[in-house]
Amino acid sequence: MQSKKNIKLGKNNLIKFFCIILLLFFNTISFASEINVIEVKILDKVSSKTSQLKLSINEETKFENLIIKILKCKNSEFDDNPEVTAYMQVQDITLKNNDKVFVFNGWTFSSSPSISLFDHPVYDIWLIKCY
Repeated sequence: MQSKKNIKLGKNNLIKFFCIILLLFFNTISFASEINVIEVKILDKVSSKTSQLKLSINEETKFENLIIKILKCKNSEFDDNPEVTAYMQVQDITLKNNDKVFVFNGWTFSSSPSISLFDHPVYDIWLIKCY
């Protein structure tokens, strides 16, 4: 009968083991933080219709008379009360006096959209989620 030997981890093996664990941990964090798509809901105040759009980061999207661009989006790290924040720029193309001026340029929050108010006579925009 062959006896089994206890395998003891030496210092080098233990260091290698922890390095592999750390690499796996940081790789999952980098993949999890990569956000490419943002979901917003837009209310047309005149017709009372809502539309839900999926926008890509750093790409301009035209919706009716608006050009919407999301520069950054972040999900909160807390699971009990999730918060989604995004940096959004909105232009109204019906304004002919200066098309470089944004109707809205700032951070918006999914849980409280009134903190940084998007004030437009026809449309309201709400941030839903980032993924």
